[in-house]
Formats: sequence, C-alpha cells, structure tokens
Amino acid sequence: MLPMPTSLLRWWRGASASPVAAAVSAAPAIDELYRERRLPLVRLAVLMVDDLPTAEDIVQDVFTRLYRRHGTALTAVADPNAYLVSSVMNAARSALRRRRIARAYLPPRPDPAPAAEDEALLGTGDREVIRALGRLTARQRQVIVLRYWSGLSEQEIAGTLRITTGTVKSTAHRALTLLRAQLGER
Repeated sequence: MLPMPTSLLRWWRGASASPVAAAVSAAPAIDELYRERRLPLVRLAVLMVDDLPTAEDIVQDVFTRLYRRHGTALTAVADPNAYLVSSVMNAARSALRRRRIARAYLPPRPDPAPAAEDEALLGTGDREVIRALGRLTARQRQVIVLRYWSGLSEQEIAGTLRITTGTVKSTAHRALTLLRAQLGER
C-alpha cells in the first residue's frame, strides 16, 4: 500500500501550505470553515453512505452541532478539521446503521383476503371450519388436512411429514380436541 502524499494530507485536513502560516493564524470562524470544508466533507460522506442527499444532511447536521456547541469563534476546539472529519464519519456510520435496521424490518403480512368464488361457494359453517383451522399450529393443520381432506393413512402422513406414526396420532388428537372446542361439539 502506498503512503499518502503529504500534500494530499494537508489538503484533506485543510491545513495551509506553510506550517508557519497555520501557527500564526487564529482559529477560523465557523463560516470560513464551512466554506472551506463543506465540499470535501460532503465527498467523504458520499463515499461512506453512497447517497448525496443523505451526505449533505450529515454534513449540515455536523456543522449545526458544532455551531450550537461552540458558537461562531471556534477557539475552544483544538483542531476543528479533525473534529469535523470524525463527526462526519460517526454520523455516516449512524446513518448506515439506521438504514440497515430499516431494511431488516419486515412489516407483518396482512391476512390474505378470501377469493370471491370461495365466499360464494362456502357456507357459513365451512367458513367457521376454515377460520378454526387457521388457529391451529402449522403441524396440526398439516396433519388434519392430509388425514381428512387428502384421505392419507397415518403411515403415509408420517412419511410425508417425516415424523413418526405416534406423532401423527397425538397431533391429530390434539388438533381435533381444539377444533371441537372452537366449533362446539356438533
């Protein structure tokens, strides 16, 4: 990896060409610092977040926080350029973290609306049974549907679901008990 040229480092930090002139000059006012450093800081933020509007917002927020904390004369800040760069980097990381969290969130799926022909063909009793089946666990629903709708034997259900025959029997028993309780004994 090649070392970074010192002229590039000076440009990045916003230092003047001569170290003597930098030592003699007083701390820059915030408006001067904004004019000099805004564009390089926006470029840095764009490299981090890959989004120009977000990068501009980050830099604007950093300068706003700097102004609120230290006012227009930045005499209390030892190195305003380093402060700005680290603040922009931290804000960009926070934006990326919020973006990652927002993308990971999956809103709950809405209940599927029944098809119009299902509503027309099903009676009220059938709709109640379907709603009661929806309240069972996935395994219980699978066993009941395979047993009573598809007409499979307990051994065939066990092979299809890759469970034991005893599990099929106990799951069917529990599911039928729940269905009877929900629908009332008929």
